[in-house]
Amino acid sequence: MTKPCIICVAITGSLPTKANNPAVPISVPEQVESTQEAFEAGASIVHAHVRNDDETPSSDPETFARLKEGLKKHCPGMIIQFSTGGRSGAGRTRGGMLPLRPDMASLSVGSNNFPTRVYENPPDLVDWLAAEMVEHDVKPEIEAFDLSHILKAKEMSDKGQLVGTPYVQFVMGVKNAMPVDRDVFDYYIHTVRRLFGDDAPWCAAGIGRHQLTLNDWAISSGGHARTGLEDNVRLDRDTLAPSNAALVRRAAELCAKYDRPVATPAQARDILGLAAA
Repeated sequence: MTKPCIICVAITGSLPTKANNPAVPISVPEQVESTQEAFEAGASIVHAHVRNDDETPSSDPETFARLKEGLKKHCPGMIIQFSTGGRSGAGRTRGGMLPLRPDMASLSVGSNNFPTRVYENPPDLVDWLAAEMVEHDVKPEIEAFDLSHILKAKEMSDKGQLVGTPYVQFVMGVKNAMPVDRDVFDYYIHTVRRLFGDDAPWCAAGIGRHQLTLNDWAISSGGHARTGLEDNVRLDRDTLAPSNAALVRRAAELCAKYDRPVATPAQARDILGLAAA
């Protein structure tokens, strides 16, 4: 298989702290440095959250703006994807950074259970976030925690709420949500191809110890891969990951195993239908 594989690095998230792993980047300079290392290791997308000084999650547009400026300077051509996830804020504050016009932003189109709470994505908020992404020319990455979320993306696409072919990411391994199940994974792929065409790009993310499994499944099946300290702070049970770059290098090794070149930023932009940097 010679199809290039896009590697997305989720550098920080809303939950991991330096107590979990000292390599988790919190400040904007730390995030820029960690992303640059991951970029040089092969990541062509950075999935970014921002934090307050006390490590708590934030949706502050000013912090996102400083992060975007640093990433564009030190990671030329890299696709910048901001998170609109619900752990970082409430209601429309979750999309307050979209006028900054990142290349992409995550979009969860339905609700589901998380380990200790309901991850709420009410229809009116989903519609508003999607409209903001259309207005500011931001491509959504559909975060599918459930099969219904893929079908919802099709409905939104048919209504014109999503521009172009949706980019769907399967998220597996969140406690109380979709477990890591190979039959379900394969059916997700079947559903994306049935709804959006055989060439529709898709990605997969595994949480915690499942990260490597989902990297392997996605890369070997012709999809794209997400890795990074947001989802998993370890290389194995006994070893903390020393950096985001180390996790990217591990995904790149799987690309080599399955004879897939690691996508350059330019190739990733072409695959996803994004404008050249």
